[in-house]
Amino acid sequence: MSSSARETSRGVRGVRGALALRGRTFVWGERTYLMGIVNATPDSFSGDGRPRPQDAVEHALDLAGAGADVLDVGAESTRPGHEPIAAAEERRRLLPVVRGLRERAPDAVISIDTYKADVFADAHDAGGDILNSVWGLDDALLAIAIERSVPVVVMHNKRVAVYERDVVDEVLAFLEAAAVRAVRAGIAPEAVILDPGIGFGKSPEHNLAILGSLGRLSALGFPTLLGTSRKSTIGKLTGRDTGGRMFGTAATIALAVAAKIDIVRVHDVAEMRDVAIVADAIVRGNRPAGWRETL
Repeated sequence: MSSSARETSRGVRGVRGALALRGRTFVWGERTYLMGIVNATPDSFSGDGRPRPQDAVEHALDLAGAGADVLDVGAESTRPGHEPIAAAEERRRLLPVVRGLRERAPDAVISIDTYKADVFADAHDAGGDILNSVWGLDDALLAIAIERSVPVVVMHNKRVAVYERDVVDEVLAFLEAAAVRAVRAGIAPEAVILDPGIGFGKSPEHNLAILGSLGRLSALGFPTLLGTSRKSTIGKLTGRDTGGRMFGTAATIALAVAAKIDIVRVHDVAEMRDVAIVADAIVRGNRPAGWRETL
């Protein structure tokens, strides 16, 4: 990284701040928030795809009722070996869900899981709030994020899981450089959310190395997101298929809270909410509303 980039990074590092969306405020560092996964696809790796828009909307509302702080809607599977789809097909699947969800839940915070700038522009018009890109932030995505003044989730990804140096060092360097570039372009530091991309262009050993170094990710000073829910590394460790990986996922959520990760992206919102509440009570001293110290 250049010396000027380091100076920019030092200028924003440690700035936690808060993000206001749809009448609510996400105070980074206060607690770990939950992002519920809404797959409007026929081919989700976890088997939870809901290609019918009305089904996806109902599922999203259920996740919100279970405690999801953000609803992440995606219409293109990114499972290993997936076939990319055309922007027109992605819009066909995605936009009715976003419109329906916005109509049914005007105050819901909706994240749009896409790496296509034109698709995001249409989804933002339909009611989306956050850009969540699994392929980092290219020039077109950065431009639309600035034009629309939206927060961004920037994820690390690689087409081949080959690393020339330590995987954690390489992933963190990529994310820090992307964050610095976004801030220089005009996005507020509290609106640049960094995701190390567990399961994306990484072997199981790579994933475990990153999960063992989450404190270094938080130390970059930007908001952070972790997506481990039902991932194949959990299955490899436990020998369980996607439907049986809840407890393995819970272990990673507890570790994420301990490392002060800001958002966890999950399928099983109600269960992971309990994990996050208990872990946050221990790590940050948070207590639920109405808590009383009694024996």
